[in-house]
Amino acid sequence: MLSHWLAEVFQHPTLVGGANIAAKTAVIYLFLIVGLRLLGKRELGQMNIYDLVLIIVLANAVQNAMVGDDNTLVGGLIAACTLLIMNRLFTLTLARSSKLEKAMVGEASLILNDGVPIKARMQREGITIDQLMTALREHGLNKLEEAHMCILEVDGSISVISNSATVGRSKRHFKALRLP
Repeated sequence: MLSHWLAEVFQHPTLVGGANIAAKTAVIYLFLIVGLRLLGKRELGQMNIYDLVLIIVLANAVQNAMVGDDNTLVGGLIAACTLLIMNRLFTLTLARSSKLEKAMVGEASLILNDGVPIKARMQREGITIDQLMTALREHGLNKLEEAHMCILEVDGSISVISNSATVGRSKRHFKALRLP
């Protein structure tokens, strides 16, 4: 009975089956990275209940695509190891390529300047006035006019600089910039 149980627990896919699981998992990982990036910064940084449901349903939807009908422990470990390795490789690649990092991570966006929302950027980034006002209130401001700048950061958070903030400005001039 114990040997039967151990045989059941440690079943494994064939070498070709394991390679198929790893390859399909890698493709799914890359597809989801690109897909989630296309959703924009707001989606990643300011998750709501709908975003959480999306992540859970995505995980369930792609699970079968990754391992197919293989429900062995080793098949699951192959998929998990592939995801961990792909994530590490992706992180290392981003660290070495500023172009790829810019494409995948993006850049911070100014969405309010001197109390005036930049509606075109807000619309492009999927930020509503209500979300902007929420960020202002989180920083102790009640009106748009009280904010000098609001910046949508690459992680989806909104940084707020109030009009009363002391911002250091450099008056240093560099020789290379001086006119003769």
